[in-house]
Amino acid sequence: MIKSIERAGAGLRWIDQTKLPGKLSYRESTDYFEIIRAIKRLEIRGAPAIGIAAAYGMAVAVEKARVFDLAFIKQVGSQFKKARPTAINLFWAVDRVVARAEADGSGAVSDSGCLWQEAEAIHSEDAEMCRKIGENGAELIEDGETVLTHCNTGALATGGIGTALGVIYTCRNRGKNLRVFADETRPLLQGARLTAWELKQENIDVTLICDNTAGSLMRQGRIDRVIVGADRIARNGDVANKIGTYSLAVLARENNVPFYVAAPSSTFDRQVESGDLIPIEERPAEEVTDCFTTRTAPEGIAVYSPAFDITPRDLVSRYISDTGVETGGRA
Repeated sequence: MIKSIERAGAGLRWIDQTKLPGKLSYRESTDYFEIIRAIKRLEIRGAPAIGIAAAYGMAVAVEKARVFDLAFIKQVGSQFKKARPTAINLFWAVDRVVARAEADGSGAVSDSGCLWQEAEAIHSEDAEMCRKIGENGAELIEDGETVLTHCNTGALATGGIGTALGVIYTCRNRGKNLRVFADETRPLLQGARLTAWELKQENIDVTLICDNTAGSLMRQGRIDRVIVGADRIARNGDVANKIGTYSLAVLARENNVPFYVAAPSSTFDRQVESGDLIPIEERPAEEVTDCFTTRTAPEGIAVYSPAFDITPRDLVSRYISDTGVETGGRA
């Protein structure tokens, strides 16, 4: 398994996911502003991964500035929180690092060591949560089945084997032979560039499809289960995930295909009552009109490009987390 993020001395090392699948390129920095830019540019992406990156980034900031004042740490954390508004893992990780700093001293931190320790703990805990998600989810999938997935939810997006893809990897490791259909995931093609690449690295049977092919496959009876990740899950069970997830959930219900959401405990937001209250990030128009430097739309065209949509609880069959499997509204 690849490592999408790891500590590199006093800095952070990460895979630049914008370069995949053409080039496996690593970047390294001791500048926390650069880490924030990497999150915004989707060099680092995936809800768990950006939380991990932010935690390390706060340690990087204190290490470089040699400023151990609690106010500075909170300021850095606030800057990370603004990088991407939807994924709750980012806020959760930043708050954990701030709490660690507060617990370590009254108004000041003796050194950056406690921040590195907290970041490394967040990283290792996510890897363990991924492992448990894989184990819990594998119980729901039978040998020989075909699974459809959306966006990227594997090692590139997390600190471990992944969430939805983690379930697939665990099935493989248990000797189950699965076939995977991967949505390309418009407009930035995380399914085509990242999920298809990951699964091929692991020698898993994967077929890439256009997003609008999924419904036809379900109608033909060629999909046994849909499994996706999540960027935030509200208290009532509504799910914020990559744009296109809601459409898949509706199609799955229409065609009587189970729809699973796999996510770690850190993705469940108990402070937000419903999906209607989850902030949805809007991405730059150029990601639609000039995808990968090729102009595909008229100059001056209006663009609406939300990064995520909301899937109501009533469309979810099961939630798979590190703590177990819960029944959704579509039992």
